[in-house]
Amino acid sequence: MNTPLQSTVVVGAGAVGSFFGAMLARAGRRVTLVGRAAHVEAIERDGLQLQWASGVEPVRIAATTTLDAVREADLVLVCVKSADSDAIARQIAPLLRGDAIVASLQNGVDNADAIARHVRQPVLPAVVYVATEMPAPGVVAHHGRGDLVIGARDAAAAKDAALAARMQAVVDLFAAAKVPVRISADVVGELWSKLLVNCAYNAISALSQLPYGRLVALPEVRTLQQAVVREVLDVARAEGHPLDRAAAAAAVDGIAAAMAGQLSSTAQDLARGKPTEIDHLNGSIVRRGAAHGIATPVNQALVALVKLAESARAAA
Repeated sequence: MNTPLQSTVVVGAGAVGSFFGAMLARAGRRVTLVGRAAHVEAIERDGLQLQWASGVEPVRIAATTTLDAVREADLVLVCVKSADSDAIARQIAPLLRGDAIVASLQNGVDNADAIARHVRQPVLPAVVYVATEMPAPGVVAHHGRGDLVIGARDAAAAKDAALAARMQAVVDLFAAAKVPVRISADVVGELWSKLLVNCAYNAISALSQLPYGRLVALPEVRTLQQAVVREVLDVARAEGHPLDRAAAAAAVDGIAAAMAGQLSSTAQDLARGKPTEIDHLNGSIVRRGAAHGIATPVNQALVALVKLAESARAAA
């Protein structure tokens, strides 16, 4: 029988982390969000305002700006930007309980490994499918989906019966909060599939400041996305993660249908003058492609254009 998880701490509680934390909290689970001061202050004052299409639901949830809350957690959801994974892992490592489990709810394919280099507890990669944004501190708007895929980080971990039981406890925790979580035998492969979708949408949404549904309405954009996808497929195969072309095309189409009104996280960062994760999305494909001698000119162009837009915002 699995031991239920009692306390969850979300580290880097932006839109994604706050959404999943709120889903657990509204189901009566003990959750603490670790986030920026303005977000925490708004939550302490008014609760977390969870915006659904049907209306606003206030959710009472603990929030703090310090990492001390990690000491009491048996589940830690890491939701910081990919560039901060290494630093945050170093900070939480001495605070984690010996029996804690860590899950990386982040973009990109390297974050769980980056965290695992510094913590001795099990680290689960998680593929996140949710459309959210934070229009104001203390407010999270939900635009679509809200499910996770988790799994063992490598082949050795996949054979660990104790880890399998802990993963099932994570599934049970979220199931009680009506959040679908699936355990995958190849979660890293699924992370690559998600990276492919992100590469097809994030930069284009950022540069246009348009949601996914508007992007795919233009044939020229669909052609551009197909070129991006071809490059990602070539690099993924060279990295040992061959992805099915038909499934990849279906995934790209499916996201636009499920999240038609969503602005990418890269678009949201760019609009707010914040650093984007482009280096861990299309930029990752460019770097890995170069290492394998694979040309990735379309992804490279998108990286350059996003960085140009970032620099223009910074200079304004």
